[in-house]
Amino acid sequence: MIHIGEYNELEVEQLTPYGALLRGGIDEVLLPTKWVPAGLQVGEVIRVFVYNDSEDEPIATLAEPKATVGQFALLKVVDSAPHGLFLDWGLEKDVFVPPREMHQRLEVGDERVFYLSLHERTNRVIASSRLGRHFDYNIDVLSVKQRVQLLVYGFNEFGAHVVVNGRFRGIVYHNEVFQALRIGMELTGWIKELREDNRLDIVLQRQGRAATLDARETILQELEAEGGFLPLHDKSDPKAISKRLGMSKGVFKKAIGGLFREELITLLPTGIQRRE
Repeated sequence: MIHIGEYNELEVEQLTPYGALLRGGIDEVLLPTKWVPAGLQVGEVIRVFVYNDSEDEPIATLAEPKATVGQFALLKVVDSAPHGLFLDWGLEKDVFVPPREMHQRLEVGDERVFYLSLHERTNRVIASSRLGRHFDYNIDVLSVKQRVQLLVYGFNEFGAHVVVNGRFRGIVYHNEVFQALRIGMELTGWIKELREDNRLDIVLQRQGRAATLDARETILQELEAEGGFLPLHDKSDPKAISKRLGMSKGVFKKAIGGLFREELITLLPTGIQRRE
């Protein structure tokens, strides 16, 4: 069976003037000549991505899309029409967003996080910016303090909304963010809480002693890069510390306290100096 909108491992059944005919179970799909690798032989197995072309017929390609069915990704609007939007997903044919799958009005050039799925009736790949129903709310497989991968998809008055590990729904609260975030940013975080509504509270720094150890390494690396001096100290504005080092003032103070006790830095009225 050939899966539309996904990568498939298919056997070369026949080589034709138009390309390689590939088979997956009882299904067949054409890999056009321009994508056929030199020396490809009948009977070989090749990994291809399959989607519907401009005639709505399945076609194979060696090009790699920015996302496959079942994934969230940052995509740009490249065209609009009365019946929907078209997004660049890295293939010759743009992916379509039906009007009912738009949660807000978008213009050409806008970038948002979309979810890719198969249209039930046409079996075409479509995109949706209505993300809520596509998350996995079974969070029992996760645990507090677990390291996770994040994709920022929106903001509200509470914080930044993130896709967690490509499946789950989470939030990073504004008062726990110490760096500039933007839609589409990919970063690492840690689970702070598994909520009763099956969503996740996420932090961008490890907690407790682990956070202090991370901060210590960050400070030492910054000192190395800046010739041994940083114009930050325990009386510095928290915003200045956050902007320069991406950490809270509390974590910064604990880290420099430890570095001072180990005689790795000197505390000066104007900042911290690395000891030689």
